[in-house]
Amino acid sequence: MLTPGELAARLNKLVISILLVGHQKCSPQWHQVPRAIQHHSIWLVIKGKGTFTINGTHYPAEPGKFFCFSPGMVVERETDPEQPLEYYFLRFHYTETYEEKEQWIYRSSADSPFPLEGMYTVTNTPQLIYLFEQLDLLWKRRGHMTAMRRKILLWEFFLTLIQDFRTQKTSGDTTAAIEQTQDYMIGHYQESLTLEGLAQTAGLSVSHYSRLFKKHIGYSPIDYLTHLRVDRAKELLVLSDYRLKSIAGSVGYADEFYFSRIFKKVTGVSPRDYAKKHRFSPVVDHH
Repeated sequence: MLTPGELAARLNKLVISILLVGHQKCSPQWHQVPRAIQHHSIWLVIKGKGTFTINGTHYPAEPGKFFCFSPGMVVERETDPEQPLEYYFLRFHYTETYEEKEQWIYRSSADSPFPLEGMYTVTNTPQLIYLFEQLDLLWKRRGHMTAMRRKILLWEFFLTLIQDFRTQKTSGDTTAAIEQTQDYMIGHYQESLTLEGLAQTAGLSVSHYSRLFKKHIGYSPIDYLTHLRVDRAKELLVLSDYRLKSIAGSVGYADEFYFSRIFKKVTGVSPRDYAKKHRFSPVVDHH
C-alpha cells in the first residue's frame, strides 16, 4: 500500500467526476453473483455483516471497512441474513491532469490506475459516514454550486481517509514531532539547516527521522526544504527587482550558481527565465 504522503500526491493529480451516489439497506437475501466491474466506485459499510469476494479473495464487509472497486475486477457480494448490510457508495470517472515544471500532463484512467484498490480498515468511521451522508443529500439536488460543493466534499472525504491511514501508522507524538520540524523549516528556511539538526529537533535518529518525514509528508526533509526555498524564491523573482545573489541569500543559499542549478532542477527553468516569463511588465503608454 502507498504511504499516506504518496497517496495524497497521487490523488492530488486527479480530476474526478461523480456519476452516482447512493445509500443502500440490503434485504436479508441480498446476493450479487460474481460480475466484472464496469466503473470505479467506493463503498463504505456502515451496518451489518457480509462478505465481498474480489478476484477470488474473500473480505469481511462490516462497519469500519471501506472498499475501492476498479473496472475489470470480478466481484461477488452477499449479506449475512441475520445482520443485513447497509452501505454508502459512490461511482466515478477520473482523469489524471496536473502541471509539472510549467508543462500540463494528461493521462486517461486507463493509463493511470486509481491509487486505492480493494479493502481498507478505517477508524474514524463517524466522520466518513457524515461526509458520505452529505454527498448523498447533495446528490439529490441540482445546480452548479451544488456540484461544486459535492466536489469539495469528495476531496474532504479522501483527505479524511488519508489522515485516518496516517493516524493508524504513526503514534501521535511522532506525528507532532514531524509537524513541528515542518513548521520550524517554514520559519527558518533562510538559515543553513541540516538534516542532523532537524532530526535532533524532532528527537529522532537521522535515518528514522528521514523515513518518517517521507512517509508522513511525501517528500524527504531536504526535498521539502528545497521546495520551500524555491517557492519563496519564485515569489521574490516575480514580485521584486532584487538581484539574483540577494534572492539566493534570502532563501538560504550562499552560492547563487548552486541556487540557480537547484531552481532549474525543481522548476525546469532558470531563475532568470522564470522571472522574465512571470514578472509583471509595466504597460508602455504610447500617447
